[in-house]
Amino acid sequence: MAEHILDQIRDVAEGQIDFEGQRLAELTVNLALSIVGAIAFFVGYFLQDIKLTVFVALGGTALTFLVVVPPWPFFNRNPVKWLPVGGGIPPQNLIMGDKAIR
Repeated sequence: MAEHILDQIRDVAEGQIDFEGQRLAELTVNLALSIVGAIAFFVGYFLQDIKLTVFVALGGTALTFLVVVPPWPFFNRNPVKWLPVGGGIPPQNLIMGDKAIR
């Protein structure tokens, strides 16, 4: 039981995400920071308060950080299936430069 819990903690701490998860994280960052920037601008413009603008922008950036940086499980929905180590047949008559390797 304890080993199972430690394995789950270890998986979370490793921070593995797949290629689709990387694409989703990048899309999320771009979209969220654009929206936060626009909201901060309009809040600051209409209220004429630069301090509030900075706080809205920093708060939105921190929220985006919390959504994207941890390796949430939805970033690893499509893991890559790698070939096993040494599981393949070695190539025959491999030529490197002018030498044949067997």
